[in-house]
Amino acid sequence: MKVPYGYAAPLDGVSDNYLRVFRTRRDELRARMTALPLDRDNYDLEIGCGHGHFLAAYAEAHPGRYCLGVDVAGARLERARRKTDRAGLDNITWIQAEALLLLENLPAGIAFSRVFILFPDPWPKRRHHKHRLVQPRFLELLSSVCRPEAMLYFRSDNRDYTARTREALSTSPFWDLVSGEAWPWERATVFQELASGYQSLVGRKKTTGWLNPGN
Repeated sequence: MKVPYGYAAPLDGVSDNYLRVFRTRRDELRARMTALPLDRDNYDLEIGCGHGHFLAAYAEAHPGRYCLGVDVAGARLERARRKTDRAGLDNITWIQAEALLLLENLPAGIAFSRVFILFPDPWPKRRHHKHRLVQPRFLELLSSVCRPEAMLYFRSDNRDYTARTREALSTSPFWDLVSGEAWPWERATVFQELASGYQSLVGRKKTTGWLNPGN
């Protein structure tokens, strides 16, 4: 059952069972995130981290940055954990959650400097576009848990999704679309290796965008 989360959908009018499941997931997520360190200088996030190929290698190459990977699939994250356990990395945490629920319940004191969204589900059918992650509301929520001038790195092999993300960034009151900005680090994901081509976008949080008062 797909449960609505506070930012993505109003909870008014949903069944009591939906509310119970939603609140249980929210409370379990908050409890898991109490283990996150709050004393790091830089926090980076990958949404839809899958098996962790990119973020595990990124964390190993950037020991001074703390990395958080989120995905909805527990089996993928278990493989990601095994990677980082074998590498002995202590600057990375994997969390199973829907992205918006995580952003809404992030502990006070954590604000991201870099956010990576690599080959997200394109929901190619027009009637399913509403399920795509990158929407104006998502960009607003994301800005609230990012540091001033934080960077957003987006990559997809779906041209329509890329075009709509470009438009969303270009018109967002919280983000600027940045041209010619080099990515801070490159590591091909499984999807990137399989894709015949892809497009990349970079956004920078506007200094006028609001920051969550808890951060």
